[in-house]
Amino acid sequence: MFLENTVNAKEQFGWIEVICGSMFSGKTEELIRRLKRAQFANQRVEIFKPDIDVRYGGNRVVSHDANEILSTPVPSPSNIPLLADGCDVVGIDEAQFFDDEIVGVCNSLANKGVRVIVAGLDMDFKGNPFGPMPSLMATAEYVTKVHAVCTRTGNLAQFSFRKGNNDALVLLGEVNEYEPLSRAAFYKAMCGEKAQDKKGNRSAAVNSKNKKA
Repeated sequence: MFLENTVNAKEQFGWIEVICGSMFSGKTEELIRRLKRAQFANQRVEIFKPDIDVRYGGNRVVSHDANEILSTPVPSPSNIPLLADGCDVVGIDEAQFFDDEIVGVCNSLANKGVRVIVAGLDMDFKGNPFGPMPSLMATAEYVTKVHAVCTRTGNLAQFSFRKGNNDALVLLGEVNEYEPLSRAAFYKAMCGEKAQDKKGNRSAAVNSKNKKA
């Protein structure tokens, strides 16, 4: 379990914490836990999320276990510094949906003495690094990688496998759209998709030739 850093009153700098992992790994759950601890200690806390995330309503960050905390949706990272003025702790959920500006914003807040806690997917549905998350992990003082349980093998899962054929990078969803998979299960699932694509392409080519004949 992550324990908060001991604050040095003489050191007027904050720090960055990153919580990352796959879908259903408990990222938001851990973010909410840390933020509520700060609130209980009467620290000034603000929470932000991208305004494209409307799954649970506009002004809440909600975990898959239905824990929630009030938040402020913002269209861009540039909105955060002004709204976070005077805060001791800033939480940011679904950081992978922001552009690279979020990295500079987080570092600027930390340099001004703010504790910044960021949660997000470290990989997209294809298993590639997702958005600004690699840079945030590189510049953070603390990185916590959480895991889900693979739905096919029961092992630790770090991949978010997308069901269906939607190839858009950003697709908000839950258990109907995604499942957490281990490395082995993800590899097999991706190989299966490629095989189906090739079979479909061959069938389409045959049908095209038959029509021409």
